[in-house]
Amino acid sequence: MTTHHLPSVLSGHLPTAVVLGGGLTGMLAAAALASHAEVHIVERDHLPAAPAPRKGLPQAQHAHLLWSGGARIIESLLPGITQRWLAAGARRIPLPTGLVSLTAQGWLRRWPEMQYLIACSRDLLDWGLRQQVLARPGVHVLPGTEPVGLAGTADHVTGVRVRDIATGDVRRLDADLVLDTTGRGSAAGTWLAALGLPPVPEEHVDSGLVYATRIFRAPAGSERWPVVNVQSDAQVPVPGQTASLVPIEDARWLVTLSGTRGGEPTRSAEEFLPFARNVRHPVVADLIADAEPLTDVRLSRSTVNRRRRFDLLRTWPRGFAVLGDAVATYNPLYGQGMSVAAQEAAALRVALHRRGLGDPALTRHLQRTIGRLTQAPWAMATAQDILYPGARGPRPPAAARLLRGYTDRLMKTATGDPAVARALLDVMTLSAPLPRLMRPDVAARVLLGPGRPPLTGPPLNLPARCIPPTADPQHPGGAVT
Repeated sequence: MTTHHLPSVLSGHLPTAVVLGGGLTGMLAAAALASHAEVHIVERDHLPAAPAPRKGLPQAQHAHLLWSGGARIIESLLPGITQRWLAAGARRIPLPTGLVSLTAQGWLRRWPEMQYLIACSRDLLDWGLRQQVLARPGVHVLPGTEPVGLAGTADHVTGVRVRDIATGDVRRLDADLVLDTTGRGSAAGTWLAALGLPPVPEEHVDSGLVYATRIFRAPAGSERWPVVNVQSDAQVPVPGQTASLVPIEDARWLVTLSGTRGGEPTRSAEEFLPFARNVRHPVVADLIADAEPLTDVRLSRSTVNRRRRFDLLRTWPRGFAVLGDAVATYNPLYGQGMSVAAQEAAALRVALHRRGLGDPALTRHLQRTIGRLTQAPWAMATAQDILYPGARGPRPPAAARLLRGYTDRLMKTATGDPAVARALLDVMTLSAPLPRLMRPDVAARVLLGPGRPPLTGPPLNLPARCIPPTADPQHPGGAVT
């Protein structure tokens, strides 16, 4: 059965949009589209009604941090979503107040709140989104269905061919707009080539990173426990190894270890604690040494930085765009993917309001905007990853190496200067653009240096003056002292 192309808005009916993929990016895209079109979400999985794993999102078992920059955008798309997450057990953690982090340049101080993050399992995050998006009129899911190709021409995509996974039947869904949000396994390049478009340029930087994650029962009294993170130092010519502890719902600690090529963690439960003890500081190992493990060790190697440059194609078809991990994936260590996806959904919303779904140039404009949105997170992720032994990818140009020297000094200054720490967190949480770090007021402080002696160990004891009151998720406060 075919879903026929609906009449345009001019005849009194909403146009049709098909979103390929029902993950976080797809749901956010559907939220942006809901007031402009009848939305059909094509999804391979049968989406669970509660926070639960699903086959199509294996990386959900690892640590996911939603930075404040992304959280604010999602809240603007779906008012009330932050409270829904918090009511279900997620935590709103102030930054850097609720962060114990050893960076390459030293321990960060736990200043009063400057930004924040949402900490919970990926299953809970996605469930909350589904609950709100699918409650909207005109948003529908086609479960157990996968896309197999685009319909139309190189100039104009008019729909998508989909297959019922259970029966194998293929049918065509006509649409005014098709959005590909199928993630790192997207076949968009192949589909476009079948329509006659040229190959899509790709960029890759692969540090060989491997992730290993295990969930533990949190000890009693740890309800306000911070995120604890030990980073690697890419300037030291050894494999980069990290350990992170993230408090999630149901009184659990999600602990993720990582190592680049030559220093990877394994699936072995017996090797998990020794690996955590051998990173640059054993704080995470000390915290979980007597904790009860609730899961086996789960491993992931899907960590390559890859960017598909759809924005560089000289021609682009009307009626089709690609978003999220289908465009760019980043080393998950930096936690940028979900917040970038939120920025892209916001760009879709702006483009629809300014141009309208019927504008022939809508998708070309949107695809180029998405290309620009990937620039800063791509630069931040790959500039570090390419430094590790055995990393594969193009070496950064001389200008990037000069910038890295400035960035290293900025990171050092942030360990002792709250104004520079604020600028760093603004950019790290995708709440401000990268040039925020080069403003004259920040650069002057970077030249002066930290101004305080480095901390000699993890700041696990939080001063009372740093404990913030309950804050509005949209207006984090906290004066720097």
